[in-house]
Amino acid sequence: MQSQPHVPGFTVRWTDADGDQTEEHAVPGVRGFRKRRRNRHGRGLRGELMLPGLPGFRTRSERFDDMVLDSAERLQDMWGKQLDGVLFAVDEIPPNLEQLVATGNPAPMGSYAPGGRGEPPMITVYRRVVEQGSNTREELQDLVHDVVVEYTAEMLGVPPETLDPVYRRRYQ
Repeated sequence: MQSQPHVPGFTVRWTDADGDQTEEHAVPGVRGFRKRRRNRHGRGLRGELMLPGLPGFRTRSERFDDMVLDSAERLQDMWGKQLDGVLFAVDEIPPNLEQLVATGNPAPMGSYAPGGRGEPPMITVYRRVVEQGSNTREELQDLVHDVVVEYTAEMLGVPPETLDPVYRRRYQ
């Protein structure tokens, strides 16, 4: 999924591992669940269980993606050209998590991969690890922002406090 805010050259990419089949790869003669007009008992049309205006409509994962996007856009508004072309990604868990836990190392909340060979730099936030580090929704939002600021500061080579003036001030 790609998101293009109002600033050209600024990209946020969410990584997801769902294996949805497109129409060209679908099995011939078999309609997907979403393509059916009626449910299997023939009692009527299927509809939304939760209406879009209600709080439960968006999943936890989608709300987390929005938090990362908000933080990235805030930094983009403040730093402009220096963040053009940087990809912000969300992954469920870090790679090699089992080895990290087995050796007693803490799991990272994010990562920074410098660009090279035509690839832009990428900052990845690990959703499950960050969610485990907070108790409330407000704490989660603060922690997500701090993780995005820390890895962006690492990429730019500046202290996080100079990148965003409200970095870690919410905890004091």
